[in-house]
Amino acid sequence: MDARTEAVEVVRRYWSSVWSRDWDGVGRTLADDVEVFWPVTREIIRGRDNMVAVNSQYPNGWSIDVLNAYDAGDVVISEVQVPQEDVGIFRVVSLWTVIDGVITSGREYWTLYGGEEGADWRRRYTDVGDLPS
Repeated sequence: MDARTEAVEVVRRYWSSVWSRDWDGVGRTLADDVEVFWPVTREIIRGRDNMVAVNSQYPNGWSIDVLNAYDAGDVVISEVQVPQEDVGIFRVVSLWTVIDGVITSGREYWTLYGGEEGADWRRRYTDVGDLPS
């Protein structure tokens, strides 16, 4: 397996471990000094222990469906759907840097699917609906 294919598999293993609540498995996919930035809330999660804690302490009632994960050169991009009871469906686009078989950094864009209305000025140019995943 080449390095880029392995990088995509590391990201898939990360999401699979999060979904199965295998916190040791999540930790094995992360570098000790991993940094993950959430631009929407301006939060930075520094270090493996904090990244595992953020995931493990999140309130239950959610699942994960990896819609896509692919090699984009210097990063692996994943698109994930996270339905959560009583909240709705989150969509997450993540850009992961994987070096030597572990995630060293990431940037994740979390949004509530359908959580915002489109701008009025765009309505004559757009339709509202769902695209296939």
